[in-house]
Amino acid sequence: MSGGRDAAAPVRDRVGSPARAAGLLVSLGLLAAACVLSVAVGSALIPPGEVLRAFTAPDGSISQITITEVRVPRTLLGLLVGAALGAAGALMQALTRNPLADPGILGVNAGAALAVSLAVAIFGLVEVRDHLAWAFGGALLGTVLVYAIASRGRGGATPVRLTLVGTALSAVFIGLSQSLTLVDPTVFDRMRFWNVGSVTDRPAGTIGAVLPFVVAGLLLALVSTRALNALALGDEVARSVGVPLRTTRAVGVLAVVLLCGSATAAAGPIAFVGLMVPHAVRWLTGPDQRWVVPYALVLAPALVLLADVVGRLMVWPAEVQVGVVTPLLGAPVLVAMVRRSSRSSW
Repeated sequence: MSGGRDAAAPVRDRVGSPARAAGLLVSLGLLAAACVLSVAVGSALIPPGEVLRAFTAPDGSISQITITEVRVPRTLLGLLVGAALGAAGALMQALTRNPLADPGILGVNAGAALAVSLAVAIFGLVEVRDHLAWAFGGALLGTVLVYAIASRGRGGATPVRLTLVGTALSAVFIGLSQSLTLVDPTVFDRMRFWNVGSVTDRPAGTIGAVLPFVVAGLLLALVSTRALNALALGDEVARSVGVPLRTTRAVGVLAVVLLCGSATAAAGPIAFVGLMVPHAVRWLTGPDQRWVVPYALVLAPALVLLADVVGRLMVWPAEVQVGVVTPLLGAPVLVAMVRRSSRSSW
């Protein structure tokens, strides 16, 4: 990937680097605010003073246990899942040069969800550690199937064809997953919240199980950004400046599988995060992946946490799972993106 430095130069900046650095700091502030809201807001009304005392002077009260053992792990899981989905979405859009690419739309999350459903239904695997291998395999299989089917025929795997095939296969995978849960009531009871995407009530050890894979995927995404800039200029240009195309794509696909597999195993299939955030980020930063990926892995968890907070308040004192809220927020953005896709810069 040594040629990525030279290849990154032709990518036009929409704003200067100082402005983008300042914007990244603002994004970090938004993420911090989302974390505070996630810890402070919930179905149980806990005054801000008690929330603060839960960290400064824990007393074993119900309020303190609710904060430290329920809301904090939920917030940390939302951070991991959001960062994974945001970075995966940015990678997929860069690798396919398709602004509508998304782990949810292109069958990656649905493939991982179907594999986990099979693991639970057939083998009775209920631990997140057991789900990981299945989720990785399902994510990889979903990716391969979408590309294989979309590549058939004249023109190859065009962005529109990838989107159509991915949407169709995602519907098939989701239908099969739901069929499994409905046929076996025990499976349904274990997976009813996971199957719609949830960061609450996850088994103990979930964060520790997925953390190494999310970190590995994020590192691969970050080190690939220069080569992805070259890839955005076309295969011939990227090859001419020394970018190894197969290696770049293999690293990108590996990162996507690690990120999507981990996020899906931990929280279930959560849609629109990987689609909405990277595309919105490019409106702010331009197409330079050296900025798109860091912005996405900061703003995507902010979106997940804010959607989770909204879900807690929509039908209070009950809750709506985050996987239900993100499509409600993402559908209008998807419509706007389709209308403006002709003006997207790649």
